[in-house]
Amino acid sequence: MTETPETAERGERIAKFLSRAGVTSRRDAEAMIAAGRVRLNNEPVTQPATFVKPGDMVLVDGKPVSEPERTRLWRYHKPDGLVTTHKDPEGRPTVFEHLPPGLPRVISVGRLDLTSEGLLLLTNDGALARRLELPATGWLRRYRVRVHGGVSPEKLKRLASGMQVEGVQYGPIEAHIDSVQRSNTWLSMSLHEGKNREIRRVMQALELPVTRLIRVAYGPFQLGTLPRGAVEEVNGKVLREQVPGLAK
Repeated sequence: MTETPETAERGERIAKFLSRAGVTSRRDAEAMIAAGRVRLNNEPVTQPATFVKPGDMVLVDGKPVSEPERTRLWRYHKPDGLVTTHKDPEGRPTVFEHLPPGLPRVISVGRLDLTSEGLLLLTNDGALARRLELPATGWLRRYRVRVHGGVSPEKLKRLASGMQVEGVQYGPIEAHIDSVQRSNTWLSMSLHEGKNREIRRVMQALELPVTRLIRVAYGPFQLGTLPRGAVEEVNGKVLREQVPGLAK
């Protein structure tokens, strides 16, 4: 994300520009380009390897795109009952429809499914979102998980070794029992990758259906006491300390 003399001279790829501007992800930006929805200096963009320089005019669907602002990050306490998407084809309520007013256009770092809750990171920089989602970043995702049934040491060992469920290989998951309440067990669970519905799928395979899932941390950022539905911006200095290479 740091700028070199070479990239300053030729500019940056238009998909990255749109991602940093918070319009969409890089992958979706390439789809926009292929669909003819993007113009540069009033000319249609046909190749993702098109470069944007300072002062260039970029339009998406005929609307100008502002220069990317400084990279910002927010913590959001997602309630259950919201999907993490900008537009849901099934018409379900979305995270982005329920954010407090005054935020710029943001995208999520990863997702939480409809019935999951807890910490969801939001950013105005699509390149940052992609970087923080990559397993290579090494950030641990931590959850509190309530399952129906008793959890045996053998099942915890299976989680720690990684599992294959319906042809999908899931990596090791660290899990500890926090408490047992009648027919329910609360667990603390940690994983690095976080594939789609990973915890729910591996626990279902162990015959331990998840009845509540709360993300309490994503890397160094904690849910803490952030109220349900609230958003709080991460201090810029803290963000730069945790994500080396960010421009000031």
